[in-house]
Amino acid sequence: MNKIKVLVFPCGSEVGLEIHRSLKHSRHVELFGASSVNDHGKFVYENYIGNVPNINDVDFVEHFKKIISDNKIEAIYPAMDIAISFLKPLEQEFNCKVIASSVETSRICSSKKLTYTLLNSVMNVPRVYDNIIDVENFPVFIKPNVGYGSRGAKVIKTLNEGISHIEEWGDCIISDYLPGEEYTVDCFTNKKGELMFSGPRPRRRTRTGISVNTISLDVTERFEFEEIARTINSKMEFRGAWFYQVKRDINNKLSLLEVASRMGGSSLLYRYKGVNFALLSIFDSFDFDVSIVENKASIEIDRALGVVVNMDYDFDKVYVDFDDCLIIEGKVNTSLVAKLYQYINEGKKVTLITRHAFDINESLKKYRLSTLFDEVIHLDRKDKKSKYIKGNKSIFIDDSHVERFDVSEVHDIPVFAPDMIN
Repeated sequence: MNKIKVLVFPCGSEVGLEIHRSLKHSRHVELFGASSVNDHGKFVYENYIGNVPNINDVDFVEHFKKIISDNKIEAIYPAMDIAISFLKPLEQEFNCKVIASSVETSRICSSKKLTYTLLNSVMNVPRVYDNIIDVENFPVFIKPNVGYGSRGAKVIKTLNEGISHIEEWGDCIISDYLPGEEYTVDCFTNKKGELMFSGPRPRRRTRTGISVNTISLDVTERFEFEEIARTINSKMEFRGAWFYQVKRDINNKLSLLEVASRMGGSSLLYRYKGVNFALLSIFDSFDFDVSIVENKASIEIDRALGVVVNMDYDFDKVYVDFDDCLIIEGKVNTSLVAKLYQYINEGKKVTLITRHAFDINESLKKYRLSTLFDEVIHLDRKDKKSKYIKGNKSIFIDDSHVERFDVSEVHDIPVFAPDMIN
């Protein structure tokens, strides 16, 4: 089959970045990323489209149509709740698939009040108050009725605090505070409406509403979560990836927090176990039959702020050292090797330049690096590396400050220690 051209919007959101990680190596998908703001997406999407009007601007739809037409996009993958709500109803006008559940399901998921109203007769949901003045026992939990992540979510301890918070955030849902452990449950429903997967993950540590540390639960621990997933799936028309969040109440019973008609940003936990929600959703959207094989091994993920470096310097050749640079304490510097392969993919020449004390070819063979380099320059102890650098469109990577200083002085090219390469 030909590659399916998929446009992710907004591509720099947490979900947009997980979609990229999920699909970047797929031979079935050609990825495009678009965004209205300068964000991390432009550093990771090879086919990046910036300066898209804000979704609320009057010219957004026409601009988006042109992006779809110019790039022959076959499917749009919305990467935020607001994008789903806006784009899904325009599926026919775009003449392009929008990978999301139905318009009605997206509408219900966008409102916690609508979600609770639909589900409160079939499952445990928190008690909801019409007005903050109706609350007799604090604390309570307040969150905007329409929102995402942890924006505007707060545990309220007093009446005055609640009044102030609602004045700031507007339409909010006020509910009983649930003191127990919180879980996100990643789900997948196929084109027939069948729930094919539900996997809970405890939100052990969060940052700005995003789970940054979590573990997979054994199949034997999932029964109560799967029952809830089946109940929700029977009441709402899902297609593709979705998730729900629950928290234990004072009686240790799971109580619903919210349902979302999209994949979760930390669903990568189950991707590492074999469940690629983004790819499954694309295949299902194009009416392919899909199956799921989950690895049995337990997984823990811990996420921290990642870094991408974009250097404004055009170069076509890389010189790199061996000892204490490519090989550190007898082990291959895998981060540097990965970067060298990236340079090779970009058509740059990679040269090893070293004073290695032993037979360099034997050492390269030992570390399985024999075919990595376009050229190997093996110097004696007195040679200066700067003597062998050719051209002014090069970079030099070496752990030695003395070597870097000399090459910089002689050639005026960028020089890097191993820790500077990302």
